[in-house]
Amino acid sequence: MNATPHIVIIGGGAVGSAVAAGLTLPARQAAFACRVTVLERDPSYARASSALSASSIRQQFSTAVNIAISAYGIEVLRAMPGIGLHEGGYLYLATPAGEAALRDNHALQRAHGVDVALLTPEQLRQRFGWLSTDGLAQGSLGLSGEGWFDGYSLLQAFRAQARAQGARYVQAEALGFDSKNNGQRTTIQRVQLSNQEHLDADIVVNAAGPWARHVAAWAGIDLPVAARRRTVFHVSCPKPLPTCPLLIDPSGIWLRPEGSGFLIGLAPPEGEDADDLPLDQPDLAAFEAIVWPTLAARIPAFEALRLQRAWAGYYEMNTFDHNAIVGLHPTCANLVFANGFSGHGLQQAPAVGRGVAELIATGGYQTLDLSPLGWARVLQGQPLLERNVI
Repeated sequence: MNATPHIVIIGGGAVGSAVAAGLTLPARQAAFACRVTVLERDPSYARASSALSASSIRQQFSTAVNIAISAYGIEVLRAMPGIGLHEGGYLYLATPAGEAALRDNHALQRAHGVDVALLTPEQLRQRFGWLSTDGLAQGSLGLSGEGWFDGYSLLQAFRAQARAQGARYVQAEALGFDSKNNGQRTTIQRVQLSNQEHLDADIVVNAAGPWARHVAAWAGIDLPVAARRRTVFHVSCPKPLPTCPLLIDPSGIWLRPEGSGFLIGLAPPEGEDADDLPLDQPDLAAFEAIVWPTLAARIPAFEALRLQRAWAGYYEMNTFDHNAIVGLHPTCANLVFANGFSGHGLQQAPAVGRGVAELIATGGYQTLDLSPLGWARVLQGQPLLERNVI
């Protein structure tokens, strides 16, 4: 590694920019001086998941590492002005079939200090008079530390911080690597750019979001990440829903307040969840066939809802276990991964940005151990199972 190593980050979205901000902190530079270049092919972020996301954060996970990541993330968001954080909570609803899992998750969450309460159907009716509890056995409500915010503003805040601290942003697309291989490990030497340049690189960070698999393939690594389209519907409803949280119905449909209306989304059936579906074709048919009738049964006021607009963005879906893959792969000496967040990238960007910066600067994680999200589980075929996937 050079005396002043050059770190090239492929992808300038929330995760890539959080890594850049972490590497260029004055205190970090004093101990590990480096140059940081961020490659972002579209600085308008028109197709970026960070800009198209429903932008929310929760503590209600079923794995300790994800809970710890969000505990740090909410503190960062609370301290960050201008991102419109609203701690409205998450409400998971469960039928009798899902009650045991909800209780198990609750026990783990409480053990890790999550401010969450289990509610009976009667308690749900008392707190949310607009909610139908037919078929429900339990609800899990986050009382603090959960809510939603402006994801684009968070992205821009990390980008502005990184640039102010000396990171260089280059509008160009990475096209490949120039590498050497000693028979056991690959070492990246240069990154090929769409503007005909080649950037010398001591360390490369793969923060390419839904396109991360292509970047990994340049180093001969099969990254189990796919671009999966998710449609978000913006609707209006003439009747207000007082204190409405981000609600997850047992059907998998979610909704949250947005201004005077609501954002709604769902995952398509597994057999229809193909890779790389076009973003200019949101799944409008799902609204009429699935979303509206399901939510009208759960929230009677939604019988009168009206679709205002819809858009689609990509989840960078980790098809192995729906959790992030963070760290180094054993066959490549200098390619650091920060991929596969499966819809959690915005809320996990603060902690992963800090962790990846620590890994690069010191060779290990210093403040939060992200090794459970490393490659070992993937290579050993041992998924880190997260029950609470939306």
